[in-house]
Amino acid sequence: MPEFLLQRRRALLTAAVALALLLLAVRYILPAGTTTPAAPLPPPPALGASATGASAAWVVVDVVGAVRQPGLYRLPQGSRIADAVAQAGGPTGKAELAQVNLAAPLADGEQVVVPKRGAAGAAAAPAGAGSSAGAGPAAPVQLSTATLEQLETLPGIGPVMAQKILDYRTKHGAFSSVDELDAVSGIGPKRLDQLRDMVVP
Repeated sequence: MPEFLLQRRRALLTAAVALALLLLAVRYILPAGTTTPAAPLPPPPALGASATGASAAWVVVDVVGAVRQPGLYRLPQGSRIADAVAQAGGPTGKAELAQVNLAAPLADGEQVVVPKRGAAGAAAAPAGAGSSAGAGPAAPVQLSTATLEQLETLPGIGPVMAQKILDYRTKHGAFSSVDELDAVSGIGPKRLDQLRDMVVP
């Protein structure tokens, strides 16, 4: 056999052996199933974040009253008042949870008030006071959390109208302004002006 053919075969054989050794080394250095670790999830946006995309998935609320840790809390969009109360450490032993609609959805910038027993005007109002033309509750009624009975303490608001307000809140979410009452069927401008100083969003 010519010398140049022998040299060519030796070169091909050497290259094949080197490739086999390289593949073997790679197999032992990177075992099967090795994956690149996933990047950590980004933390929730800080309070006061200005990024529209980041803030759209969160709401910031102010929880006050008879809770263990009052303050500002950030919760996922779609959370309920019960979630905000839980974030604030839960209610104290003096909390009057019957006056709080724990199932109401949270709105960004909302203040969640958990009253103490005997501190709210609605609790002291006699039954049926809502259908009279009296002075109304001693303290403003919070439209976003009020119960049917609390709404009935307002002058001119009976059970039917109170239920309409609750139905509107269920459909549209928490009140952002007292003026939204004008959108409730049966509450006209005159009634709204009468209630304006007796309610808060």
